[in-house]
Amino acid sequence: PEDSSMLLVVSRATLLRGIVISLASTRLTRPASSMGLQEIVDKEYPGTAVERMLAVRGRVGDIAAKGGFDGEWEQVRKKLLFAAGLRDLPDARPGQGYTGHAFNDWNHCDATTMRLDVADSNNEGRVPGIAYNNPLGSGIRIASLPELGPGGTWSTCISGCNMRPPQDVAHVQFQSRVAFKLVWVPPAFETFALVDDQGVVLAHGNPTGGLPPLRERQMNYMAVRGGIYDVVDARSGKDEL
Repeated sequence: PEDSSMLLVVSRATLLRGIVISLASTRLTRPASSMGLQEIVDKEYPGTAVERMLAVRGRVGDIAAKGGFDGEWEQVRKKLLFAAGLRDLPDARPGQGYTGHAFNDWNHCDATTMRLDVADSNNEGRVPGIAYNNPLGSGIRIASLPELGPGGTWSTCISGCNMRPPQDVAHVQFQSRVAFKLVWVPPAFETFALVDDQGVVLAHGNPTGGLPPLRERQMNYMAVRGGIYDVVDARSGKDEL
């Protein structure tokens, strides 16, 4: 059970008024609770590891400021994993920390930062198109970098994120916001945007080399099209899709 004295429950409106921005700017290097600070709980999505989410966005900003999301794709993808708070584990077994798929197809493009008390949640039919039984908890614990704060990170599926409110794995299965979502930008689908849970662009990337297949990048944009994460007018790029 949680120690209620260490929880600060905040609404979406409170988060958007700037509390998260001020906390992100502090660049906390160890868990807030260890410094006597209250843990923030998101009232609307209580599965969110808020401190970790903010630290991920801070890391995104740091990498973007140095042009780290430009260049050869596999190196960029490793920086996306690092920004998200995930280890690069291309040789691990699926379900045991494997992250070779993360940001590498159309669907596994959400950097979801969840509290560990929800990490073992199963889909159980709540998100269409996702396996009924999809235990992710062990992989989350193995792959998550600890220095970004309590909780864990996973590259969850974006399918359903174009609905309002989003009906994807992050928001439904884990009751969590996303730290960022990778969206390939039409019409060429050669650049990507990283957007936050409200659809605000955090950074852009201009990768080169062996990108994910074009169809995967097109399907990625199709999955967000018309929703809050649509980075362009829904009419843009329709001929390419």
